[in-house]
Amino acid sequence: MSEEKVPEYLSFFASLYNVVENPVLGMWLLYLTILALSILVYKLGFALKLPILKSAIIYLFLALGGTVLTFLGIFLPVAEGLVVAALILIIYKIRLRRHKQEEGAES
Repeated sequence: MSEEKVPEYLSFFASLYNVVENPVLGMWLLYLTILALSILVYKLGFALKLPILKSAIIYLFLALGGTVLTFLGIFLPVAEGLVVAALILIIYKIRLRRHKQEEGAES
């Protein structure tokens, strides 16, 4: 793969952060984006009330997994998938809250 063709194979966020021309800053921005979206998806969909140490271990593994996902996210739509997952979970939470408010009003 020649260097001229690389930008057309990049994912949206990788090309947005200009990973080809400024790899250090671009990779850090991609990593932080993936980490933030992973934490958001975890909090919206899977988080439970856990003790501090268990929560720290979860976030440590999210950070380590974010490293692997960052390398995959250069050419694959990892961050984009996390955005879609976050949007779906946000819509679900809003609808769940409205449903619970309606049930509370009926009682």
